[in-house]
Amino acid sequence: MNEAAETDDGPLDRAVQAARAGDEAAFRLLYRDVQPRLLRYVRGMVGEDAEDVASEAWLQIARDVRTFEGGIDGFRGWAATVARHRALDHLRARSRRPVADQPIDDLIARPAEADTAVQAMDGLATDQALALIAGLPADQGEAVMLRVVLGLSAPDAAKVLGKKPGAVRTAAYRGLRRLAAQLTRSRETIPPARPPARADGRTRARPGDAAAPRGAERDS
Repeated sequence: MNEAAETDDGPLDRAVQAARAGDEAAFRLLYRDVQPRLLRYVRGMVGEDAEDVASEAWLQIARDVRTFEGGIDGFRGWAATVARHRALDHLRARSRRPVADQPIDDLIARPAEADTAVQAMDGLATDQALALIAGLPADQGEAVMLRVVLGLSAPDAAKVLGKKPGAVRTAAYRGLRRLAAQLTRSRETIPPARPPARADGRTRARPGDAAAPRGAERDS
């Protein structure tokens, strides 16, 4: 899930410009880069209908790409904005309540998010991670999806959500802290593994276990 690692985006920046000029091969390159993370983001909003919603978003993106201005970072943010609008339209059409933003405090000084994101998400299967994110408050869940899953910067994520970058950072930080706490509790509730059995069928004593009293084996 840690897909926000630094990469050389030069070829993708050039692909954006080529796609604007009508280069279909360049547009396919952009699709392969953005679609996997975009689909996870949409799935967090609409569940099993994510592929249909993402397809509708890509139809709009393909139609309007000639009007887009910017590089690959901006393109990812723009694609997320289009997908979010299609997802909200889909929820309204199904008479579901759209994702509601919750008021959050102004940004205050706090540590960087990167380490918390790694601690919270590292080693999780995609489905498990998405399920945990879906259980977050709406504003935190969307912020985590955009910042960690889609890899958007705080300013780009803020444009998608119509918020200030500081508010997005705060929501993402709180969401990641909540995820980290949930994972910690889950690990603490896992029962300890049983010690391996000896060849004679008896359980081997673990380090620290009290020694059996003399004669115990004869009495058993």
